Amino acid sequence: MEDVPQIGYTEKVMDHFMHPRNVGAVADPDGVGQVGNPVCGDLMEVSIKVEKDVITDIKFKTFGCGSAIATASMVTELAKGKTLDEAEKISRQDVADELDGLPPRKMHCSNLAADALHKAIEDYRKKTETG
Repeated sequence: MEDVPQIGYTEKVMDHFMHPRNVGAVADPDGVGQVGNPVCGDLMEVSIKVEKDVITDIKFKTFGCGSAIATASMVTELAKGKTLDEAEKISRQDVADELDGLPPRKMHCSNLAADALHKAIEDYRKKTETG
């Protein structure tokens, strides 16, 4: 199978698709972000656990193509151990770049992963606002 071209997917995309990291849901999450793309039908959920402003645990669930799975896996790897402010700066392009690129028609998948992370952080901040 290694000699078969993967239709424009990089080795990193294929690795994160075939062996996704951080799959599932965080038990008793501090924040949850859910996003979807009605055009392609992809759905993604990211849940986070936060201690002292740092993402200590992060998991994802997704319904979508291989790119959606790979980008969700990568965004969890990028965000784990980062402060909320650092994780919030992870962009759609950062996710694609860390995967060594995505085919242009699959870039919307990296948008979902970053957006789901940002929504989880937003959810956490709403829940912990004082006043």
